[in-house]
Order: sequence, then C-alpha cells, then structure tokens
Amino acid sequence: MNILQIILIGLVSLIHIYILYLEMALWTTKKGIKAFNLKDKNFAEETKIMAANQGLYNGFLAAGLIWSIISNKVDVSLFFLICVFIAGIYGAYSTKSIKILYIQTIPASVSILSILLL
Repeated sequence: MNILQIILIGLVSLIHIYILYLEMALWTTKKGIKAFNLKDKNFAEETKIMAANQGLYNGFLAAGLIWSIISNKVDVSLFFLICVFIAGIYGAYSTKSIKILYIQTIPASVSILSILLL
C-alpha cells in the first residue's frame, strides 16, 4: 500500500472509531441525539443498548481497517472497505438520510478507488 492509500484507509477507520464513540458513549447526550437525529432523550434511553451494539460493530470495522494497514494486506483492506460501503448504502436507504453517504460511503469509495486504480 502506498502512503495515500494508508491515509485514506486510516481516515475511514477514524470515522468508525468516532461513530463507535458516539453510539456507545454519547448516544443519550445532546451531541448523540443531534448526530443521529433522534426524536428525544427518552427515545435515546430506550434504544441505547441497540446503539451500543451498533457502535461495537463500527469498532470491528475500524479494527479490521487498522489491521489491514498494519499487516499491509490490500485484500483485507478491500473487504472491510466494501463492508463500510455496503453499510453506508444500507444505512442511507433504511434511515432515509443522505448524510450517511457523505460520512461513510464516499470515504470508503474513495479508499476503494485508490486501491483499485493506484
């Protein structure tokens, strides 16, 4: 992997570490409620276990991407980036939020393209 690919993959992993933090630690706070456009604090409290589970999965994506950088394995990078890409598409579709495309799908797409084209 070249330095550009490492930086791009690293950025995608940092995004997912931040999402993990939002979902596992900040879900019921003003910041978490605003970030995920939740209807209110009560709803956030009722769904915090589900959100923590989602956060854990985002952590696994980040860990896989970090592992791919450390091991310098492009196939591992592509696997986890494609997982992020698919999760972003599904998330945008299921929540009707285009914001997810910008936060998850586009960075993953740029990283995938950097691997396939460079």
